[in-house]
Amino acid sequence: MAQHMNVPGNPCQSIGPNSSETQCFITASQIADRDLNSFYGKLITHLDPENRKNLQAAQRLWVQFRDANCRAEYDLYGGASAGPTVRAACIEAVTRHRTAELKIMYGWTLDK
Repeated sequence: MAQHMNVPGNPCQSIGPNSSETQCFITASQIADRDLNSFYGKLITHLDPENRKNLQAAQRLWVQFRDANCRAEYDLYGGASAGPTVRAACIEAVTRHRTAELKIMYGWTLDK
């Protein structure tokens, strides 16, 4: 199975490989995206204009990277039935990791 489906903290580990697993990862990726957007939205209001501009540029590039990276992982499966699950698991894991990364890098700015 795909590596992203086996990462610690995977919200769908207890679900067997089938369409419900795909739906679980799709839902989990939506939750991860919502959490990221919520933190990013709070964060951006606490940054000075220069740091805000830098983070916005980095975030735009990160979204491009995430999408290309997860598309590449999907393509490893050559259109097989695991592809959609793999892609959703990748998006969930990478997005969740990005939120944690932003909290480590910028979280202290919220305490100013």
